[in-house]
Amino acid sequence: MVCAGAAIAPGDVIIGDVDGVVVVPKAKASDVAKAGADRLAKEEKSRARLKNGELGLDFYGLRAKLAELGVTYVDEG
Repeated sequence: MVCAGAAIAPGDVIIGDVDGVVVVPKAKASDVAKAGADRLAKEEKSRARLKNGELGLDFYGLRAKLAELGVTYVDEG
């Protein structure tokens, strides 16, 4: 079957949210679910670090990237 140009087979997983819809082939559903769970866990850790006052600038390694680009970060907090 084809829906909006996407091929869909029996057993495929259809996932949708406000950003769109995706078809996950049945054979990849387990891997995709694990990747999604891993991503959620990573985001929870990041939110906890931000809540504790750590700057994303530091734990994402962006301070060094800004320095490479010749940008000076000024903390006015």
